[in-house]
Amino acid sequence: MGHDQPQLERDFSVPEAQPFFFKGDGHGVLLVHGFTGSVSHMRVIGDLLRDQGFTVKGINLPGHASTVAEMKKTGAEDWYGAARDALKELRENCSFVTCCGLSMGGVITLCLAEAGLMDAAVSISAPMAVQNKLMPYAGLLAPFVPMQMWGEGDPQRPYILDQRYDLGYAGFPTRCAAQLSKLIRRARSNLAKITCPVLTVQSHGDETISPDSADVIQAGVSSKIKQALWLDGVPHVCTISPESGHIAQVMTAFLRKVENQP
Repeated sequence: MGHDQPQLERDFSVPEAQPFFFKGDGHGVLLVHGFTGSVSHMRVIGDLLRDQGFTVKGINLPGHASTVAEMKKTGAEDWYGAARDALKELRENCSFVTCCGLSMGGVITLCLAEAGLMDAAVSISAPMAVQNKLMPYAGLLAPFVPMQMWGEGDPQRPYILDQRYDLGYAGFPTRCAAQLSKLIRRARSNLAKITCPVLTVQSHGDETISPDSADVIQAGVSSKIKQALWLDGVPHVCTISPESGHIAQVMTAFLRKVENQP
């Protein structure tokens, strides 16, 4: 990959891309970023939740915030396992545990909720299908097209609140896209197993995932308490958009309400 490295990867040694832990009260929130992203995409939300008194933990998934070559060695079970382990660590210190994930992180959140590992779940821009028609065939394409780049000159980028937090790969190993598809199928087929309170967040301006994703989640879960937050005019990675404060505000109200439910 040699000459492609500078455009594929970023400097992940900066503070914004480091895992974080903020000790707060007995309600712990695990923040999980998305496919090719990094914990930087969750840092703004993390800071805002910390300010509201939550205990907050943000992680980098295996193969992320390093090199694309490292990502190529990882897959669905590595990503799911890392989030599961982080959730268990949080459980050791907190009496009430929430997982909140963006995009693939939202899919992982749903999978963990299906396993009954949390008290509340928040999915942000979590795909139940994607708009890229080639994604379901990624496994077949991988031997012939080993790498894919995200769209150049993404028109959604002006919606980023602070460029320092936009740290991720500009492309991805095609085999990893097949692993993401596997996670999506797993989450979608087991939604009825989710009984904990669920908040789904999605933007009408999301050009990455199927527009009905949040509706599919809301209709599929068995949770008695569920709420949807729809955003306008912001992109898929809405956690670093001007709506980040609004997302954190709604999350805080929802989570404080459900932590007191019998």
